[in-house]
Amino acid sequence: MEKKKLLLDCDEVICFSGFLEAVNEFLGANYVIDDFSDYYIDEAVIPAERMDEFNKFINGRNMYENAHILPGAIDAIKLLSEEYDIYILSSCVNPLDVNGSGRMFSDKYNFLIQTLPFIKPGNFIFTSAKHLFKADVKIDDRMPNFDGDEVEVKILFPSYHNKDVTDEELRSKGVIRAGYDWRNGWNEVLKILLTRNSELTRKGR
Repeated sequence: MEKKKLLLDCDEVICFSGFLEAVNEFLGANYVIDDFSDYYIDEAVIPAERMDEFNKFINGRNMYENAHILPGAIDAIKLLSEEYDIYILSSCVNPLDVNGSGRMFSDKYNFLIQTLPFIKPGNFIFTSAKHLFKADVKIDDRMPNFDGDEVEVKILFPSYHNKDVTDEELRSKGVIRAGYDWRNGWNEVLKILLTRNSELTRKGR
């Protein structure tokens, strides 16, 4: 039987990149990820007049060299890969450094092949136009990435920046919230998907 297709985001779903560490190093600060509620943490704490300086500071830095894997992510993805054909759907463009974004494609690709060796590299899709891709399941941490989707099951992975998404917003796009704490997000994802698979199996008998 053909596997169902699952589109899986990378940043803030599989891992936190080293971006926060770069911000802390640049500012001489000690922020932790839960200090933020805005997605773009650099815009939240770096003065606008220093943004060019910051972009030069991170130029050439591999943000995935010491990425932090989210708790349970690898085991959960490996388990899901037995039932789903998983595609990594992730952007590699920094809107504040478009010209320097090319290196991110290479860095993220190398991170993924090392971290998820059980997923074929041909299943890595690097794009910001996520709405163009159809699948049975989509997991992402940003609500705008569910716009225009033709996806049966949409799961919002919990992150520091999406805690305030309302139930009404979720219902309007048919999105399921996988809890509120990124530390437990993958346990919640497995509960959602494995339960649904069990229901579908029973109905198919």
